[in-house]
Amino acid sequence: MNKIVRAMWNGEIKIITGLRRCGKSVLLFELFYDYLLSQGVKDEQIVRIALDQRRFYRYRNPIVLCESVESLIQKESKKRFYLLLDEVQMTSTALDSESGGISVTVYDMLNELKAYKNLDMYVTGSNSRGLSSDVATEFRGRATQIRVYPLSFAELYSHVGGDERAALDRYMLYGGMPRLLSLDDEKDKKDYLMSLYNELYLKDIAERNGVEREDLMNGILDYLASQIGSLTNPTAVANALTSMRREKVNPSLVSNYIQYSLDSFLISEAKRFDVKGKSYFKYPNKYYYTDLGLRNARLNYRQFDPGHIMENVIYNELVRRGYSVDVGVVSDRAGGGNVRKEIDFVVNDTNRRIYIQSALRMDMESKTSSELASLWLTNDFFKKIVIRMDLLHSYYDENGIFHCALGDFLLNRVELF
Repeated sequence: MNKIVRAMWNGEIKIITGLRRCGKSVLLFELFYDYLLSQGVKDEQIVRIALDQRRFYRYRNPIVLCESVESLIQKESKKRFYLLLDEVQMTSTALDSESGGISVTVYDMLNELKAYKNLDMYVTGSNSRGLSSDVATEFRGRATQIRVYPLSFAELYSHVGGDERAALDRYMLYGGMPRLLSLDDEKDKKDYLMSLYNELYLKDIAERNGVEREDLMNGILDYLASQIGSLTNPTAVANALTSMRREKVNPSLVSNYIQYSLDSFLISEAKRFDVKGKSYFKYPNKYYYTDLGLRNARLNYRQFDPGHIMENVIYNELVRRGYSVDVGVVSDRAGGGNVRKEIDFVVNDTNRRIYIQSALRMDMESKTSSELASLWLTNDFFKKIVIRMDLLHSYYDENGIFHCALGDFLLNRVELF
């Protein structure tokens, strides 16, 4: 909400993206709508079009959409209007008879509407390809992108309260899809998440991208769900599926299907960054689920690895806060060798950087040494943090490394930078 309010009347189209059912429509059509009314904006100045509702189907034709909005704002040129357009990926391409049958997209029409100084536009979409993989190009560099995520732990805990650790355990199991707050029964929660995954996300990805091998796509998502926090690449995934399915799986097809899942915001990709060489590796990378409840439902709650799940939670929280997050790689040349060691997260915020390790517990000296070794290999002065689940309170050790309790991090009780 704060991001949307700050972007009002900035001369750009506001693009609100995110996983389906994570709250984009509520944010725009309820919270922001109520905010506008509270600021004295009249209801007739707010044009709300939900393209997934039957009464608005005609506006899926971008020409009809544009002409309808134009007729309103031209008639009342001295008034300010707000266009709230939901699920823009449902629009189609139209032929403009007045220009000789040229194909027209919703991007063309929104760019045309953008010329009106008395109109401020807000658009939601659940698929980056539905909004184009390059929004800046389609909207000619004049769009503000706002990403919406499932509930953070802080948001969820502000609602459920009670024992903090018990709430965190539930969050790591069921995730943060908003509707879960209205469900009390454990089976109802599991059924809801399974239904979302199978009946909404998988079908949406398959239909939107013309996926012919849905069984293969399912296998890829199963594999990625079981490998969160582990380095992998399309070739490794293809080899694993080839072994399991006893049929040759093409790595290029795997790469395409992974990209479809990324485009749908179902998963995220963290690239590997050479801290000393200051360059990125092409492969392997790590993949994380945008919502852990969906990940756990995908695996039918059979594979609950708290260490990797905790790492996924930390990654999601860092990205949600707007940081650039990579997987760090440092070289250990001790003894004449060249061993690459991993830093879980290299976190950048403009010109600032921190290094973060995720550690479920550090109750043995060997575990402590292994977690801290890669941090020391950076040989720089950026802040170094170990986020741990086995701490009651956060503290700095004698070497200046910040040991941060997971709850303190997720509930914003400590400053990272």
